[in-house]
Amino acid sequence: MIEHVEFTAGDVTLAGDLRTPPGAGPHPALVFTGPFTGVKEQVTGTYAARLAEAGYVTLAFDHRNFGASGGSPRHHEDPQGKLTDLRSAVSYLRTRPEVDGDRIGVVGICLGAGYALRFAAFDPRVKVFAGIAGAYNNPYAMRSGMTPPGYEGALAAFTGELERQDQGADPEYIPAVATSGEAAMPGDEPYAYYGTARSAAPSWTNKVTRSSLRELITLDNMMGADFLSPKPALIVHGVVDRFCPPEGAEEAYKRLDPPKRLIWLDTHLHTDLYDTDPHLTHAIQETTTFLNEHL
Repeated sequence: MIEHVEFTAGDVTLAGDLRTPPGAGPHPALVFTGPFTGVKEQVTGTYAARLAEAGYVTLAFDHRNFGASGGSPRHHEDPQGKLTDLRSAVSYLRTRPEVDGDRIGVVGICLGAGYALRFAAFDPRVKVFAGIAGAYNNPYAMRSGMTPPGYEGALAAFTGELERQDQGADPEYIPAVATSGEAAMPGDEPYAYYGTARSAAPSWTNKVTRSSLRELITLDNMMGADFLSPKPALIVHGVVDRFCPPEGAEEAYKRLDPPKRLIWLDTHLHTDLYDTDPHLTHAIQETTTFLNEHL
């Protein structure tokens, strides 16, 4: 059963889809956070539907500034705001009679895996973390990959954009995906998912603020791995992933304390774990097994 719900995070109204499994409750529950620019009808909704079938109450929602949720500027990545959204989502779940408030986990996919890890590390109400095809951002890795001069140049450019906004200019926008030219996620692979009917959602728009990219290169979600213990952690990742490199999943896993599990899947693309079988079903099975053991 799907119920369209709203809840608040501070002064922002968030829109979500609450799925409840059949049978007498209360049930364990999961809150989801997903890819950069994603909305609840895309990846998080796919995982939420499958895990509801496995017996969990699931809440997939649009983060602030995106989809059907409130917040401004529109289409802007707000890291601290996303953590607040997750906190409020857990608070909302704990008001629901279908939910066992002492058995709540967080599942993150792609960029959401990093947010889920950091959030779970510092919220004692969350009992388990699962990250799938995760981007575990940290500025050290970003600076290394971009080279120090490249990193400093990017910071200078993004700060110039923010200064213009401070002085009254409107935010600048770039495409979220494009097969050529400037985009936040350039290339054929992200376009094949977001730019086609494959992920069509009325509330998704192919745009994002340029300054959102500054948030991505300064974000430190990897630190959550150092603070999650003693909560159980699952990392599911593809052996080939040029958007969320396997090295990031390996580092997160090494920094975690037991109980923990790392599952490698034989993917060829990052988006294989969004909606492509057998990889999607395998990820769901591994996640269900782990949650059944620890939640």
